[in-house]
Amino acid sequence: MNAAFTVIIILVVFIVLLEIAKWRIPEKAEGSRDTDVGTCMTIGSRDVQEDQTAVMETGAGIMAVLADGAGKTYGGRIAARTAADTFQDIFRDYNAFNNPQYYFRKAFHCANREILKAVGDESRGTASVGCALIRGGFLYYALVGNVKVCVFREDSLVPVSVGHTVAVMAEQKFREGKISRQDTIELLENQRLYNYLGKDDFRDIELFDAPIRLKKEDIVALMSDGVYDFLGLKEVEEVLREKGSCQEKALAVIEKVNRGAGDQKDNASIILVEVRNEAVE
Repeated sequence: MNAAFTVIIILVVFIVLLEIAKWRIPEKAEGSRDTDVGTCMTIGSRDVQEDQTAVMETGAGIMAVLADGAGKTYGGRIAARTAADTFQDIFRDYNAFNNPQYYFRKAFHCANREILKAVGDESRGTASVGCALIRGGFLYYALVGNVKVCVFREDSLVPVSVGHTVAVMAEQKFREGKISRQDTIELLENQRLYNYLGKDDFRDIELFDAPIRLKKEDIVALMSDGVYDFLGLKEVEEVLREKGSCQEKALAVIEKVNRGAGDQKDNASIILVEVRNEAVE
């Protein structure tokens, strides 16, 4: 009798502990079932790797962030790492998919403040940052600086972000009638950034107008300029057309950078997220 009672108690305790474990450890993210993820980077010919990436999955969806640092000594690396950590911390504590716009604005402005605290001022360290949220086959994105967000669909790699370079600003001002055609032409080659994280007068972010409805087998790509400036989008597109996992494709892109000619290669980083299911309402 006592032995049987002991066995029953043990079974009850085991079941209770199992239920507690299920409650405390969230279900594996939708991303693990509905997406395939790959990340890769190279230091190039630089002394310091100033790019930082992070991908987080929860039961609500997936968050990917790529930070491209710039600055003196280790200032750029610190700025990029600070930004990536801030985005993860806020994503972890807040259900970003309830209000993606709010999440992006909070994450970018908090990251800007934390970078200024960490490096002192923009002369020591800054970062371009791109972030994507994917849930239920929909893409939400935001960025500051020149990290590029693209969608690969039906063998074509299409940029969905614009960026914050002087060339982009010139085109916008020309469309608004604020500068002449000649001035615009002269500025179109200027890739200097006018907005980034780590500055006192940080401006607003580039934010999605509406969620992008993704199709099955679409790949969302986040790239630093060390990838798309060095290779060009066509070469990245060629890699994405090949068979293989996102990790294999990310490795192949970075290997192309490493094998490419030139001894002045920038840090280069890429995040790939393939969608396995159609968007659902």
